[in-house]
Amino acid sequence: MPSIHLTTFIAAPVHIVFDLSRHIGLHKISQQNNNEEAVGGTTSGLINKNEWVTWKAKHLFKTRFMTVEITEMNVPVFFEDVMTKGDFSTFTHKHHFKEASNGTIMIDELEFEAPYGVIGKLFSKLYLTSYMKTLIEQRNKTIREYAESSKWEALLS
Repeated sequence: MPSIHLTTFIAAPVHIVFDLSRHIGLHKISQQNNNEEAVGGTTSGLINKNEWVTWKAKHLFKTRFMTVEITEMNVPVFFEDVMTKGDFSTFTHKHHFKEASNGTIMIDELEFEAPYGVIGKLFSKLYLTSYMKTLIEQRNKTIREYAESSKWEALLS
């Protein structure tokens, strides 16, 4: 099963980074190149444990829908979202947050599996893993941009 492990340092307090990471509107901003929008479940503000959101976005030349549920949450150090409906066979994204003396260390662990057996595995190896990593990096760049400036105040006040 393909996996991605990313570590991102953000020079901001852990509670701000944690909340920005689960903010529906900020996720939408980070994925605006894919016209991503929340169309079901929790569609604005902060998503919490046992809540779900359905995302609609354009990926790989097609409009796709994916529903994820927040299955675990330990404020402000961890949350996990798991796909309940969508194009992947499995999809789990674990978000870890560690307070540092000068900010927050954010760790993303993503495990997913594409459908279609051997063809899906080959596609994941040759393209999909890199594509997914780029999406997470763009999301993290946006979280950093908001957390390290005063932009976060408009979302979390």
